[in-house]
Amino acid sequence: MKDTITDVPGIKVGHAQDLRAATGCTVVLCEQGAVTGVDIRGGAPGTRETDSLRPENVVAQAHAVFLSGGSAYGLDCAGGIMRYLEERGIGFDLGVARVPIVTGAVLMDLALGDPKVRPDAAMGREACRNASAENTEQGNVGAGTGANIGRMAGTVLGHTKGGLGTASHRTGELIVGAIVAVNCNGDVVDPQTGEILAGTLKPDGREFADAMKMLSGTEQPYKAVFPANTTIGVVATNAVLDKAMATRVAMMAQDGYARTIRPVHTMGDGDSVFCMATGSVQADVSQVGAIAAWVMARAVVKAVRAAESLHGVPACRDLVQGRTKGGSGK
Repeated sequence: MKDTITDVPGIKVGHAQDLRAATGCTVVLCEQGAVTGVDIRGGAPGTRETDSLRPENVVAQAHAVFLSGGSAYGLDCAGGIMRYLEERGIGFDLGVARVPIVTGAVLMDLALGDPKVRPDAAMGREACRNASAENTEQGNVGAGTGANIGRMAGTVLGHTKGGLGTASHRTGELIVGAIVAVNCNGDVVDPQTGEILAGTLKPDGREFADAMKMLSGTEQPYKAVFPANTTIGVVATNAVLDKAMATRVAMMAQDGYARTIRPVHTMGDGDSVFCMATGSVQADVSQVGAIAAWVMARAVVKAVRAAESLHGVPACRDLVQGRTKGGSGK
């Protein structure tokens, strides 16, 4: 066990990024197909092919889920992922052609780096070429490259660097993993200690303003801004699930966001979770969902702890309040 989503057999992860432009994309591949569901709770989502994942619709499996920067422009990376899979004969059989089912979500990272450079088909294809069952990269990679945390005061105060994190858990034969790009509007807290790890900074640039204090009016006033944040993630499991069950696991995995992001699911976030089930182990859906929420929370914390400063935005590791040991960010 690597403590990553790639601990789930059949799951590969690949990243591609441009550090100068501060953007990138991540692809979660399941070439044999995985029963996939999705849950979207943020007020400003950007997604692709999520309607096909609804339990009443015909497509039973997805072959890839992507997470991308670039806001709505980042949806272009799906084309490169589709071509990569098509060339390998992977897809939904229509008789005259095989159509890869590629779904995913984007986050807004245009404010960091070069807003004219966004993930595209070429970057999506590169992420697929980089995909591996051994991938353990975290921090400023893939969809987490340009991620920022904390815009509760608009541009008045500073932000903290977000990133990409992954975690997993095994109990008996059941394995559940998660991967997440953390680019949230609120603070990220350690659920074990309640300590703020990332978020809106006070004018001194060293202490956190505390999003909930801002919302309650006891600190720097909250300022509503244009939607510019999103946390997007994928849960994978080797459990046998149908689409309705996969959707339920995705819904439960959102609790991982709620345990670590304060506040979460705001109008300025596009919070989304996908669930991919490879279907080799019988398991109770409630057990799978409960573990999914736990590993998702751990992945969020790991993303923040692994992030590095970029283009002048400090990371958790640079801040006094972020210098902790142990906790859930192992």
